Amino acid sequence: MKKIGLISDTHGWLDDAIFKHFQDCDEIWHAGDIGTMEVLDSLEAFKPTRAVFGNIDDTPIRSRTVENLRWHCEGVDVWITHIGGKPGNYSNLVRQELKTNPPKLFICGHSHLCLVQMDKSNSVLYMNPGAAGKQGFHHVRTILRFELHDSKIQNLEVIELGKRG
Repeated sequence: MKKIGLISDTHGWLDDAIFKHFQDCDEIWHAGDIGTMEVLDSLEAFKPTRAVFGNIDDTPIRSRTVENLRWHCEGVDVWITHIGGKPGNYSNLVRQELKTNPPKLFICGHSHLCLVQMDKSNSVLYMNPGAAGKQGFHHVRTILRFELHDSKIQNLEVIELGKRG
């Protein structure tokens, strides 16, 4: 079993509460728009971290991350990218991949809106943790925490970190 802390759109700022909420996690996954190397360094020093770059991330961050990350974790086929859209309105690349080679869990960021939804048309669980940073139009900063065990995604929690401002 692995306990996962999922975060996105930090835009160069980490709330100290994230470390408390992810204390019992085995890994942290960041779905892009990290913002600064300090954020990535802090997460990596705290827990094993997997991250993709987002549209605001600069060359140093892009040199340590990738645009698309796909692997198996605890029997779950996982795909993370930053700009993916959402069920019913995926980006072209995502739509094609979901049609030909769907993962079990598809994660993206970018929208700053927390959404977890079963995409029945593609048999994929969609997760977007919303935004954990202060920049953007979201009103409440959010992260997700869940477990992967025996090919199952379970015990999902939406954690509100407080108002954006």
